Amino acid sequence: MKSRVSELRPRLRSSQWAVAVGAALAVAVTLLAACAETGGGGDLMSIAAARGLSAEDAARAVKTFVAPGQHDEYVLFASGGHSGQIMAYGIPSMRLLKSIAVFTPEPWQGYGYGADWSEEALSLGGSSVNDAEPLRWGDSHHPALSETDGDYDGRWIYINDRAHGRIGMVDLADFRTKQVLKIPNIQTSHGGIFATPDTKYVHISAKVPALRGWDPTRGAKVTVDDHLERYAEIYRGFSTWLRVDHADGKIDLEESFQIELPPYNQDLADAGKGPSYGFGFINSYNTEMATGGTAHGRPPLEAGASEHDFDFLHIIDWQKAEQVVAAGRYEMLNGIRVVPLATAIEEGLLFFAPEPRSPHGVDVAPDGSYITVAGKLDPHVTIFSIEKIKAAIAAEDFEGRDSFGVPILTFDSVVAGQVEVGAGPLHTQYDHEGYGYTSLFLESAVAKWSLGPPHHTGDDAWKLVDKVPVHYNIGHLATVHGDTMKPHGKYLVALNKWSIDRHLNVGPLHPQNFQLVDLTGANMDVLRDEPIGLGEPHYAQIIEASRLNPHLVYPLGTSARTMKLAPQAIGEANAARIERRDGVVEAWISVVRSQYAPDIIPAKKGDRVIVHLTNIEQAPDATHGFSIPEMNVMVSLDAGETVTVEFDADTPGSFSFYCTEFCSALHLEMQGWLIVEG
Repeated sequence: MKSRVSELRPRLRSSQWAVAVGAALAVAVTLLAACAETGGGGDLMSIAAARGLSAEDAARAVKTFVAPGQHDEYVLFASGGHSGQIMAYGIPSMRLLKSIAVFTPEPWQGYGYGADWSEEALSLGGSSVNDAEPLRWGDSHHPALSETDGDYDGRWIYINDRAHGRIGMVDLADFRTKQVLKIPNIQTSHGGIFATPDTKYVHISAKVPALRGWDPTRGAKVTVDDHLERYAEIYRGFSTWLRVDHADGKIDLEESFQIELPPYNQDLADAGKGPSYGFGFINSYNTEMATGGTAHGRPPLEAGASEHDFDFLHIIDWQKAEQVVAAGRYEMLNGIRVVPLATAIEEGLLFFAPEPRSPHGVDVAPDGSYITVAGKLDPHVTIFSIEKIKAAIAAEDFEGRDSFGVPILTFDSVVAGQVEVGAGPLHTQYDHEGYGYTSLFLESAVAKWSLGPPHHTGDDAWKLVDKVPVHYNIGHLATVHGDTMKPHGKYLVALNKWSIDRHLNVGPLHPQNFQLVDLTGANMDVLRDEPIGLGEPHYAQIIEASRLNPHLVYPLGTSARTMKLAPQAIGEANAARIERRDGVVEAWISVVRSQYAPDIIPAKKGDRVIVHLTNIEQAPDATHGFSIPEMNVMVSLDAGETVTVEFDADTPGSFSFYCTEFCSALHLEMQGWLIVEG
């Protein structure tokens, strides 16, 4: 053993060796003993030496290894960026477990290619302005897991579409999207998704202000002069509080409401908890209301939006807003109740606090006492106190009002502390020991710092305690249950925008780079790189895997759309059969290894074809598919599921449908025919 260790030792300084080798050797000795007992060949250290790995590398590999047949302890739900989906990764292995289709059609899951549940979700998610067709892509940004008593409960997950101002809802009982909703009065959203600690509401806010009351179907017009000269008059932002139906997790727009905001760019947001429950916090930029317009003698928006020393943290009392709405002090605007800006000011629903300019993170600490804001152009994180905020509001401790009349709380009266963390701070997550972790975009690092009382006191409060480099240009980051009142610590995932030399060259478009960071030691330690080649992820949340309990199979005849028995399912009420009436062909087909019954669908040109498919399997993973060539139909049927597909038989001919999911030794024989007579 000594000779093998000596082969690695020159790679490390002696001081590093003493620290790093302990954990690796302890594991190695255990593995070697097991190898000796079982006759296994090789050992950890000789394998590491042969591959040019250090003892530190070996220790990191062991910490992230999940043996075949074993499961990860946690699941990271990350936005899929331009893919429009949500990605689920196991932690610590960082293995991709599933891509969940949300805003973009996805053929493997049969999402958006004929299945009734997915077609409904996508069609209700809004249409493009030009052709009124359902939107077929999205830029998924900020996932938010549902919560009970301030902790993730594993029921649902919500995510916004940065491009189109939509929200998607995924039922974690089957990891399928059940609702895509276009939010009225919002054109785009960035980081406004969060769930209140009881998931009474999920919140989404506008990123770029929209024309107030604009509805593209009404032919509303705006000129360039309007945009440049009347910007403050005709544009508005909106804070949207979407009511969640706890029976199924879907959003009830009739029970939801918006609060009108000035036309600043509202960015990231978070929910109050504990003493700050009932409040929402949104940071902003471009309080200058810069419009761009270099061809019109105006500065580029980037320069115009960076003139002020401060932007405004929006502090919204949504519980009081509920009372205002209940009293009828709202107007209906494009199908949702809206509290006008003047009413929000008059009723004390909206206050501002100065925050360092160009902020890009606002994050409420687990106990709800502190709200951390990071400004990209300030090396500090600024921590606001909810008690100080409440006291300043009660005392009307204002340093002025903005041009719309919103009260601005006195900065020194509401700030609890500031910590200098480094260049380009963005987002903060927390652990269970009173520490915050802030991403540093310009520095490509993660900073660990201490919160104030009661977590840390005296010289230990508001102090930078550790920093670890990451690769490269980190945006968001996530700790385990780090957005809840009960964080776990243990792991952090850095969501890095660039990878450059971290992975094999796959062309000019490089993958993003996730890095798993160990939080359990005296110092943070990067354990693993993971290339993300599906899009540009933006945000993630990490949940304990044991909180998730998805179905292995559906009860026979279940509709994924309703999660109830489908009336068209094959079973006692419906036998497998085909019926024809008034230009409609309707088929009830049972699906099982390895046949469709019936397996021929006769139709005439111009018929409307309705096919009800029931996968009558009750064995886990016995998934089947149904695809018709040249018909743009692709359906995935999990065990027990019933799906309805509708299409027009416009082209005469014979079309062989088949099972797209390998299911048995006779998988190739699992096919049938759609025969359309001319």
